[in-house]
Amino acid sequence: MSRGAFKPVADVDYCIYSGVKSAMANRILVFYGSYRSDRMGIRLANYVLAGFRARGDNIDLIDAKAIGLPMLDRMYKEYPKGSAPAILENLATQIRSADGFIFIAGEYNWGVQPGLKNLTDHFLEEWFWRPAAIASYSGGRLAGAHAATAWHGILSEMGMIVVSSSLSVGPISRTLSDKGEPIGENGKHLEDTFVGFADDLSWWVEAAKAQRAKKAPPY
Repeated sequence: MSRGAFKPVADVDYCIYSGVKSAMANRILVFYGSYRSDRMGIRLANYVLAGFRARGDNIDLIDAKAIGLPMLDRMYKEYPKGSAPAILENLATQIRSADGFIFIAGEYNWGVQPGLKNLTDHFLEEWFWRPAAIASYSGGRLAGAHAATAWHGILSEMGMIVVSSSLSVGPISRTLSDKGEPIGENGKHLEDTFVGFADDLSWWVEAAKAQRAKKAPPY
């Protein structure tokens, strides 16, 4: 990917970042789940947003901390039709209208971030029949590998196809600047890896869109 075409977005502390809009662009949602005050993973979220924007995709950030859903009590589908809280209704509409998903997966004690898991658990059927990709990170050299492995099973159970390519960033502070720009040798490796990651997800997004246009999902 040409560095000249890559423009990182500024750090974000709001719910949704709207990327470049195009009628023919793939609609992709990026989910990020850290609730910490000094969040490092937002660097990776910004990098992914900028990378897919440069490819012409319509991409939005869903920030679990900014949305602030309560701990799961009642799933969206468990509310009587028309009675779900507005934030759940809006999120359900966004998820249903997306062509694919990217999950920015931080790792806590060999596990997944509770904030991101709580957000995703509010929905189920809304995720079905779309591809998902995982971009993991941590402060150490293992780059969130344990969390990424866990998310593979979780996302599959939630009805998504998880692409085989992934991004693994660690140590994140030596890979991306606070503006989401690649730095050093780790950053160069990330740029090289990103191309295949984006191509893989885009291929599955296009395949799923074509199949849905031909034939309705079985359920």
